[in-house]
Amino acid sequence: MKLKSTTFTLAACSLSLSGSLFAASLEVDVKDAHGNGVADAAIYLESLTGTLPARPRPAEIEQKSRKFMPLMTVIQTGSEIAFPNNDTVRHHVYSFSPAKPFELKLYSGTPGSPVLFDKPGTVVIGCNIHDRMVAYIQVVNTPYFGKTNDTGRVRITDLPAGKYRLKAWHPQLLLGATMPESEISIVKQDVAVSIALNPATDSKPH
Repeated sequence: MKLKSTTFTLAACSLSLSGSLFAASLEVDVKDAHGNGVADAAIYLESLTGTLPARPRPAEIEQKSRKFMPLMTVIQTGSEIAFPNNDTVRHHVYSFSPAKPFELKLYSGTPGSPVLFDKPGTVVIGCNIHDRMVAYIQVVNTPYFGKTNDTGRVRITDLPAGKYRLKAWHPQLLLGATMPESEISIVKQDVAVSIALNPATDSKPH
């Protein structure tokens, strides 16, 4: 087994390769400045050599106990998200984000139609009635994406050979934190990457 290492621009990351007879998988481990796993980080691969297939899949963000669940959602461009209100009170869901401004006025239960997200970018949603309710949607132009779990890890499977740009996003980036992005080659080998989430020098909310 051969081992190879590289360093990503903007942050130190390690890359190790091991032989595989099948399509590759990418395993990403996101750590904070103290070495702790970072949950709810969006990880995705954009092709540098050609177009990627469109595989939109429906998703759901529930309202319960005066919270949006899940906090973070990653979808491919062209996907729809339903916003069922399973709470004991009514909510007014909205977003002013350029990638998808929308509004679901005060309601209970499930709205008649899901919301289509047809542009890539970051969408921050809130409730016009309960100011502390917030959730994040990362809309990406690729079917190869995932979200880190509570330990800061995620695995993206069935990656075809090619050159990609590896990107990451986390809500802390809205406060000025940084994450690296870098080119990565997939040649039907399993890849393991470690990414550092660097805190902002000014940690005060904007």
